[in-house]
Amino acid sequence: MRLLVVLMCLLAGCLAQKPHPCRSPPLLSGALTVSTQNEKLWAYAQYLYDALGQRVRLRELGTYQNKSFTQDVLLLFREGTMYDIFENNHTCSKRPLKGVFHPMAIPKDASLLGQAILGSSSGPGQGLLVNTWTGDLHGETGKYMSTVTEFGCIPVSTMYHTVQFGWMMTSFFNNVIGISDPGQLNPPDFCLDTEMKADEEPVDFFHLFRNKH
Repeated sequence: MRLLVVLMCLLAGCLAQKPHPCRSPPLLSGALTVSTQNEKLWAYAQYLYDALGQRVRLRELGTYQNKSFTQDVLLLFREGTMYDIFENNHTCSKRPLKGVFHPMAIPKDASLLGQAILGSSSGPGQGLLVNTWTGDLHGETGKYMSTVTEFGCIPVSTMYHTVQFGWMMTSFFNNVIGISDPGQLNPPDFCLDTEMKADEEPVDFFHLFRNKH
């Protein structure tokens, strides 16, 4: 009986602990949507995320200013290179990728807005405990707000403000820890001979969804 009481006290103490900034698992895959306050941009993407190798792949489709687009991009931060991949005709374009890799994480200087349950707390398995954080964008002018799961630090949503679009919101779903086919984070064979043009304008991940034409 005493052991049960002790265990219940320990459990209550763990649940009462204040949430702390965290880092998501280094290997993730899943899907996401991006939407903007001014409704100029909406996109759906399947993503692969490798924090160990600093690689990200996005296969996206969406609309920008009422025009539809599709894009398959591979971002290799260690090499400073972005590949636009066109599977239909086995061609690629290659652009310089500027900036450093930012892992999916809640920065240590973030402020906790609060903790909530998505869904319901009425029964087991009916809800998801999440933490919402806010802070200033590093290297950018504006604020961000990020929500992650309390257990596992799995991304749920991120909002940040930009001059061009106002608030941009990214929602994550169908997240899976791990990557079933790591080879998809390497350039396809038909991309290996692609040369980078000397006058190509560098792009960074933060502006990737903003520069649709």
